[in-house]
Parts: sequence; structure tokens; C-alpha cells
Amino acid sequence: MKTIFLGSDHAGFELKEKLKEWLTQNKYEIHDLGTHEQKSCDFPDFAVKVAEAVAEDPEKRVGVLVCKTGQGMAMAANKVAGIRAALCYSEEIARLARSHNNANILCTGGHVIAKEIAVNVLKTFLETDFEGERHLNRINKLMKMEN
Repeated sequence: MKTIFLGSDHAGFELKEKLKEWLTQNKYEIHDLGTHEQKSCDFPDFAVKVAEAVAEDPEKRVGVLVCKTGQGMAMAANKVAGIRAALCYSEEIARLARSHNNANILCTGGHVIAKEIAVNVLKTFLETDFEGERHLNRINKLMKMEN
């Protein structure tokens, strides 16, 4: 089971807490890197913390980032080498992000997705494996672009 690093800004705080509750109930090892309150803050600060933690050991770690829409978190996290952060609002997108793109960070929006749907998206993301094979060449091309 992978270690999960969580992060949010103030707009994603409530949903992050709901996802953290589900992860705890399901016995996942989690590390909440903040924010720990709904006071106004900047999403890139938390995106980089989670992305750097995941990048240290991407075979054993994944991240979950939540802001108002998830878009800003995805943009910021993808600036870190080795990160493939995917903006997911449905189980199908989460499944494809993992199985085809080997995404290692799930990004979503606290103001644009129902909490129950977000839990199902997270569950799908965590339970889906990378298919490899024909997709591996594409992932390798992405990784080369970082250099």
C-alpha cells in the first residue's frame, strides 16, 4: 500500500478533511502537509510540498491535492520533476489517469465536486494500477521533457 500525502489551500480544506477521514477509516498511511485551517493561503505552497514528497519515492508514494477547482494544484504540482498530477472529477478520468498516464498525484476541486463523488474518485485512483506496455513509451517521453 502506498503512502499518501495530502495538501490543500483554504478553498480545498473542507474536501481534503473529508478525504482524509475516508483514508483514515480505510487504514491508509497518510501525511497531511496542510493547510490545517481555512485561513486564506496560496495553493502553490502546498502543491510543491506534496509534489516534492511524492517525487522522493514515486513507487511508494502518491499525492492528493485540493483547491477550489483542482486546476491550480495540478499546474503547480506538475512543475516538480517526476510528477504527473491529474485533474480528476470522475471515476473514469481517475482510472484512465492512473492506468494510461501513471499519474502519481490526484488533483480535484473543493467547490466543483460533491464530497461523495470525490471519495469514489479517490478510491478509484488508489485502486487502479498503471497498465504499462504501450503507455510506457509515452510516459518515458514525458519524463524526457523534464530534462
